[in-house]
Amino acid sequence: MAKQLNLLATGQVIPTALHAEMQQSYLEYAMSVIVGRALPDVRDGLKPVHRRILYAMHELGLTPDRPYRKCARVVGDVLGKYHPHGDQAVYEALVRLVQDFSSRYPLLAGHGNFGSVDNDPPAAMRYTETRLSPIGNEALLSEIGEATVDFIDNFDSSQQEPVVLPSQLPVLLLNGCSGIAVGMATNVPPHNLGEVIDGLIALIDNPDLADKKLWQLIPGPDFPTGGEIVELSGIREAYSTGRGSILVRGITQVEEIQSGRGRRQRRSAIVVTELPYQVNKAGWIEKIAELVNQGRIDGIADLRDESDRTGMRVVIELKRDATARDVLRQLHKQTALSSNFGAIMLALVDGQPRQLTLRQLLEEFLRFREQTLTREYTHKLEQDERRLHIVEGLLASLRSLDTVIEILRNAPDGTTARDSLQTRLNISEVQADAILSMPLRRLTGLEQQKLQTEFDELTASIELYRRLLDNRSELLKALKKDLRSLKRKYADPRRTKIRPLPPETEEKGKEAKKTPSVQKGNNTKEAKSSKSNTTKTSSPTPTSKPQSPKPAEEEETILEFTLQGHVQRQRPTSEQQSTRSASRNATATPKKGDDVVVETHATVTQAELVVITNGGKAYPIKVRAIPPAAGRQTGTPLEKLLPDAAQSEAVVAHFLLPENTESQTLILLTQQGRVKRLDVSELANLTARGTTLIKLKDDDHLHYVNFAQIGQQLVLATTNGRILRFEVNDEQLPLMGRTAQGNQALRLSRREHLIGCAALAVDDHLLLVSEQGYRKRLPVSAIRRGNRGDIGTQALQFKTATDSLVGIAPALPKSEVALLTSAERVVILPIDSVEVLGKDGTGDRIHKLKPEEKIISVTAMATQL
Repeated sequence: MAKQLNLLATGQVIPTALHAEMQQSYLEYAMSVIVGRALPDVRDGLKPVHRRILYAMHELGLTPDRPYRKCARVVGDVLGKYHPHGDQAVYEALVRLVQDFSSRYPLLAGHGNFGSVDNDPPAAMRYTETRLSPIGNEALLSEIGEATVDFIDNFDSSQQEPVVLPSQLPVLLLNGCSGIAVGMATNVPPHNLGEVIDGLIALIDNPDLADKKLWQLIPGPDFPTGGEIVELSGIREAYSTGRGSILVRGITQVEEIQSGRGRRQRRSAIVVTELPYQVNKAGWIEKIAELVNQGRIDGIADLRDESDRTGMRVVIELKRDATARDVLRQLHKQTALSSNFGAIMLALVDGQPRQLTLRQLLEEFLRFREQTLTREYTHKLEQDERRLHIVEGLLASLRSLDTVIEILRNAPDGTTARDSLQTRLNISEVQADAILSMPLRRLTGLEQQKLQTEFDELTASIELYRRLLDNRSELLKALKKDLRSLKRKYADPRRTKIRPLPPETEEKGKEAKKTPSVQKGNNTKEAKSSKSNTTKTSSPTPTSKPQSPKPAEEEETILEFTLQGHVQRQRPTSEQQSTRSASRNATATPKKGDDVVVETHATVTQAELVVITNGGKAYPIKVRAIPPAAGRQTGTPLEKLLPDAAQSEAVVAHFLLPENTESQTLILLTQQGRVKRLDVSELANLTARGTTLIKLKDDDHLHYVNFAQIGQQLVLATTNGRILRFEVNDEQLPLMGRTAQGNQALRLSRREHLIGCAALAVDDHLLLVSEQGYRKRLPVSAIRRGNRGDIGTQALQFKTATDSLVGIAPALPKSEVALLTSAERVVILPIDSVEVLGKDGTGDRIHKLKPEEKIISVTAMATQL
């Protein structure tokens, strides 16, 4: 029988207490999970799996300009080279980087089924395809290299992988991150790119910036699914301590819909268009149905999901005796329509987990970015200095070309030639080798000029890099320049609205009993006074900018705008619609001097009205500051509500500030035909002194203001009947800042001037009205599509040489326009009564005009209740 081996006697076994071994092993396991799996790095905002996915795709060359590649190929590379874990874990991480409802700024672009907000699973990795998104490629990988970041061995030392990506943006704040480690967790909310960059630049300019100032620049999270933050205390707590609970609600509006057999009955319905972040829509609808069946929610008659590719729309039809306010209160209390986002801003700093405030997160990123730029510029400086040294040697050889030729002709071998060149030309060994390797074509005059040009460029770049490295303020200027460039490319409007609860309800948190918002001021059409022409805007809705808590709750109200430019407000009543219809019929052809209500909008007293004058400035007016209706008064002139310095200017546009501005831009058109496209976010922080929207020449004035979306057709019309149509896009109308003058829209003759503009779809119609009363409807598609600066197309011919085009308006079905005549009469013209014609011809004449009476303005009428 073999002798038993005594390991203790050989000293190969070290006796260890069980509790000490368990403690040490568990600590190592916990740190492995914390550092290597669950928590993001504060520098690039990525977990190791995300970093390895992005780097593997960079190595595969899957840039935004290359074709998509199967996700299975990407997952295979990640597993085989960098991340030896389960393939499903890697694929799930990849899918979240693609989903636009999970990531505020997706770092990958996908082709195929990557799931939905209904928690539908993505297709298998063998079916889906992916590549880097533009922001992921530029902001994270464009500077990748050993010169900018450190690299380490992978798990089997066969490959090198980056410790961190050279991120140019704080991805941890932009996309947020969630993860559960051992004994700790992180849950960072996503934010808006433009706001975060503004905060970074402010900290660069003033490192001692007060927290309140920083919070004004970054007012709160911006979730990819939108929603509404309804209290500020959680945001302030999270930003100041690194941990807080943020109350988020879905976006709802109350509508009147047709229901019952034949859809003849009308009922109130709550329409949900946005849900809080990470709420499963299908599961939420099932929860509501379950609560209704259990009798825990009253007042709901029907529930259906009408969502499609254009967006979310969940319709909650109410019973006849139910009120929207009561049902919404129950939904907020018992379902995920009102949810708390528990923010825990925990990340790895120098390899250690730390809970960080908003300021600390930004400062850590700026510190890393400064280090990255220093390494990058140092590497480029060394490269350019090495190249300059060689170019200097080549230029020296060309200046002593005869000597070089003599040395080469007489030298027995290359080593002797190199030594002779070093001695006689006083150059280094590297320069001598470069001369010996120089092709004969370098001796031509053109090549010599190229060498001199390269020398000058290298000298300038070396001087630049030395200035950046020697002067920290210059380095920070370059950092700010990079940030501003990324903001111009990738910034978009805020999706999540921030609306604080009133003080008496804010304390109640999630169970706060808040009056629900009604649908406010959609599709407003602006009407100018009788001295000006028609201005149209689209989709103006109430403001989404953060406001201080108000002592009073919002009250529903009705705004009325008249043809003469007056405004008044009144309480809504159940007879509002019928009263308004009767009023319109009674004033269809009013007497001389009468005024007509041309716009009616439902809103709330806390909303903000934006008024734009012909001086190119925008002024905010609180709806509650508009005098209420009193008897038969026609209201208050809009100019009287402006500051004293602005009351001498004419109002050219007014609208309720939009809530959803992600697809809206503002089109500004001046008297001299200069056009400019402005981001609606420029209206987010208006002051009582006014905010300049366009820089005007001394003899120019702002005449027309329109809302427009990318892909719409902008139509401009002149008195001669010419119409220019071109598409609204970044090529025709690039976004400009508030101080820009804009570009020339179209060429005008000496006695010709602009009379209107409209933003329409290709399948819409346009109404044209001449001074002598000729009118016609014209399909937008019948107008030849041109480019900005073209002369346009003749779209209306005139019976007499004295006639001219006086106004245009969108020809929407079942709508009306108000025509003001030289006799101070108003003619209400139903759009459906106007015949659709081509661009040739004069159209039909309005029979209600008297002899010598002329049309002087065309105003589209809008009623939104």
